[in-house]
Amino acid sequence: MITIDEAMEMLDDIYDELPVDFHKDLNGGVILSPEMKMHPASDGNLPLYILGEYHSQPRGLGRFIIIYYGSFAKAFSYLQPQQLREKLRKTLLHEFTHHLESLAGERGLEIEDARRLARYKHRPNNQKKSRYF
Repeated sequence: MITIDEAMEMLDDIYDELPVDFHKDLNGGVILSPEMKMHPASDGNLPLYILGEYHSQPRGLGRFIIIYYGSFAKAFSYLQPQQLREKLRKTLLHEFTHHLESLAGERGLEIEDARRLARYKHRPNNQKKSRYF
């Protein structure tokens, strides 16, 4: 597993590759948290890790993205650095999609996330592999 500093460097590189328009109104930027975060719906049979979150608090902290390094370390410790970079990229782009949809008044990805969560909750009991959200 890469270190948190290596993960931050990867995220910085991925962030810099994105079009400037993506950064519009993301006044809190991207935060890499060392913690692991479990989804409240997670159960003991199949852990559900939160990899990232988009926050929009117009009257508070503003708009920002949190990526949970601890969740990546727990869910993807077996991956090679380049594979982990792709997981970081996918997660960051997912959270940026939430950001852009929020600015546009859309909810498409939010609805898709709710569908994925419903599939998790109604999965067969014999699934053992961890999931991430």
